[in-house]
Amino acid sequence: PFTVFAPTNDAFTAALDELGLTLEDVVGDVDLLTSILTYHVVEGAVLSTDLTDGMEVTTLNGATFTVSLADGVVLTDSMGREINVTTADIEASNGVIHVIDNVLLPPMGE
Repeated sequence: PFTVFAPTNDAFTAALDELGLTLEDVVGDVDLLTSILTYHVVEGAVLSTDLTDGMEVTTLNGATFTVSLADGVVLTDSMGREINVTTADIEASNGVIHVIDNVLLPPMGE
């Protein structure tokens, strides 16, 4: 099973604007696309009740993000950006999905 932190379509659009990239730029760069996608996936089925304040979560690409539970579930990515979990614990046959309001950005250039 896997846990996916899934950005909304609006979140993807906002992230592209923030990065000054087009969808074609990202899709055309297989390494960048793979890095971003695998930064949103965690091994195992992780429910919101399994998360703890200050927890560092290791993603499939090997990078981490940090969880804060002070004001809902907030994730801090490698760039220091805060991303909110807007819908938690959507159970799927192969894991769990948490909907987020922005794209998690992995460390760039690694």
